[in-house]
Amino acid sequence: MHDLLKELLDWYLKSLETGGYPLIVLLMFIESTFLPLPSELVIPPAAHLAYTQGHMSLPGIVLAGAFGSWLGATAMYWAARWAGRPLLLKYGKYFLVPPEKIGRAERWAAAYGNFGVFAARLLPVVRHLIGIPAGIVRMDYGKFSLWTLVGSGLWCGVLCWLGVKAGQDEALMRGELRSLTLWAAGILAVLGVIYWFFVHRHMQAERK
Repeated sequence: MHDLLKELLDWYLKSLETGGYPLIVLLMFIESTFLPLPSELVIPPAAHLAYTQGHMSLPGIVLAGAFGSWLGATAMYWAARWAGRPLLLKYGKYFLVPPEKIGRAERWAAAYGNFGVFAARLLPVVRHLIGIPAGIVRMDYGKFSLWTLVGSGLWCGVLCWLGVKAGQDEALMRGELRSLTLWAAGILAVLGVIYWFFVHRHMQAERK
């Protein structure tokens, strides 16, 4: 597993050298649709490459990431707006969006409104789904776009910082398993706390 991860990372870094910002836009577009491609695997390696080799700039990576996220979220928004809730509930499961996920995203949007679009870009699980309830309820597209761009930009900025800090860990850059494990555990712990505090706790309270 360790060797496979290192090979994938090496392949991605080499691809970034030629693909640059358009590759980041494409991957973040995918991340913001129904496909399971975590942004945590896209932005930090790009930030590391920019910091160490100067092929790209950190602000450019943030902008590319936010733009790609907005494109993906826009696709989900208009698909939901045109298709409607019944069609999504019936066929969403074939695109890795089962009814329970749609329900969670709808409850989140109903509870937090416009702020929920911004906050969702910082959270796992609801991040790539928030466009669905926004499209179903026909949220103002301008406001949806604004808060998506702001939230995505902030999230990409955090991931850039993480990528730079990770790049300063020499053991991690050598691919040592212990360092990889510690970084992965730390990232998962932070994401878990964020998810529990903002999403899980709210959903539990709603059920009660």
